[in-house]
Amino acid sequence: MIKRIGLLLATLLFCTGAIAADTPANTPKWTEGTNYFLISPAQPTATGDRVEVLEVFSYACPHCAHFQPYAEQIKQSLPAYAQFEYMPAIFNASWEPFARAYYTAQSMGVAGKTHQALFDALHRDHIPMRSIEDLASFYAQQGVDRAKFLATAASFEVESKLSRSMEIVKNDGIDGTPSIVVNGKYRITGASAGGFPQMVELVDWLVKKEHDAKAKPAKAAKK
Repeated sequence: MIKRIGLLLATLLFCTGAIAADTPANTPKWTEGTNYFLISPAQPTATGDRVEVLEVFSYACPHCAHFQPYAEQIKQSLPAYAQFEYMPAIFNASWEPFARAYYTAQSMGVAGKTHQALFDALHRDHIPMRSIEDLASFYAQQGVDRAKFLATAASFEVESKLSRSMEIVKNDGIDGTPSIVVNGKYRITGASAGGFPQMVELVDWLVKKEHDAKAKPAKAAKK
């Protein structure tokens, strides 16, 4: 009886080891169509040879305010072959001034130092801002010339960026914020990834996936 039990245990251990051996250690934990979505056709990027990581956001979106620390984590941890970019979305008329303000700040070279400050003013301090004039007053408090800000906000450059943003949102199938687009090819949301921490992990995985995909043709060409 004892011998039979020993034989049975040995058989079970062998079978378990065989199953483990047949399961690749690097099997992806992420599933296309569930955790991330393929954008077809892939859209052009603005980062040259670098893998683009694009956050589609709005200052008016409370979820984007909550995601901002995770966005910063992604940005700071990207390898040298990747680049992080922001792009404001306009899903309704009330979001338009915030998208205009972002591109105005970007054109004036102050987007980096005012990005978190505007999120804080809106979602932590609950300062009411609804128009571009309200936002110009906020940026003036950050040391930006108010008149120049308003003039830039009405410029052809900013109008062109707003139009381009709406086109990208449509072509990439973006229907909510925050969303991340990796290299114009993959779309991710917090819900699809399973949460914001998982979103950070998934972006990292997709960035490496894209880098490897780019490296394969180069290796083949050298041969």
